[in-house]
Amino acid sequence: MAAALALLGRAAALVTGAQRLLRVGGAAERCLSAGIGSAEPPKKPLTAYFRFVKENHSAFRQKNPEMNNRELVKKISDTWKELPASQKQVYEEARKTEWQRYVKEMAAFKAQLTPAQAAALKEERRIRLAKRRSLRAKKELNMLGKPKRPRSGFNIFVSEHYKESEGISPTAKMKQLFDTWQKLSSSQKQTYLQLAEDDKVRYENEIKSWEAKMIELGREDLTRFKKKMPESKKKAGTAKKAGTAKKAGTAKKAGTAKKAETAKASSHENKAKLKLKKSEE
Repeated sequence: MAAALALLGRAAALVTGAQRLLRVGGAAERCLSAGIGSAEPPKKPLTAYFRFVKENHSAFRQKNPEMNNRELVKKISDTWKELPASQKQVYEEARKTEWQRYVKEMAAFKAQLTPAQAAALKEERRIRLAKRRSLRAKKELNMLGKPKRPRSGFNIFVSEHYKESEGISPTAKMKQLFDTWQKLSSSQKQTYLQLAEDDKVRYENEIKSWEAKMIELGREDLTRFKKKMPESKKKAGTAKKAGTAKKAGTAKKAGTAKKAETAKASSHENKAKLKLKKSEE
């Protein structure tokens, strides 16, 4: 029961997070596109493989109605891999032709943009690439089995009551659940807060084990420490630098003092020679 509730809570969090990401990302892109103007930039041509998928998807679906989307995509992918090079070349040539057209259209599109519109287009591309990198990073962490972060007491409360809460939209449901949570007494909240503490312990144990595994695989960049220099080495390095600086300062002072003494001795010697010369005269 607890596992099922945990899964439900995570699913609700994922759905809400995805919807928020889509709303924010979509709003940003619409705002930037409005700054660019009514003319839409030309779309990049499909790769040879995706061109093959687009042309043959309907035929594969008709021949394999019992397959789900994942199975169907795998079958199309396997068919593409077994396709002779001569047949793949047809799709590759089509891609090259489309790419040449795309380059010309993109150059013409950029030429008619004002500096502000060009900056907006660049920013839109930056946001889009950042979103892709974020999704790729999350996908990689999921594939590597990174433990889920610990849930708060409120998250656990939501996972238990999300389905039964009132409201059509996820936002309305969350508002209703938040209001209910605020009205709970301290003793009623304590059950969920204790479960949250237990989840923290679970996470700390799992993340330590996972990070040790990542270090063994040479992926320290995925851990919380990211190859930080040990504190002892940092102190040793600082002390070494301080010692070197001190030695340099001492040596410099000694050199200056030595030069002063040499100059003084030379002055006395010159004076003695001058006195001797006068007495001889």
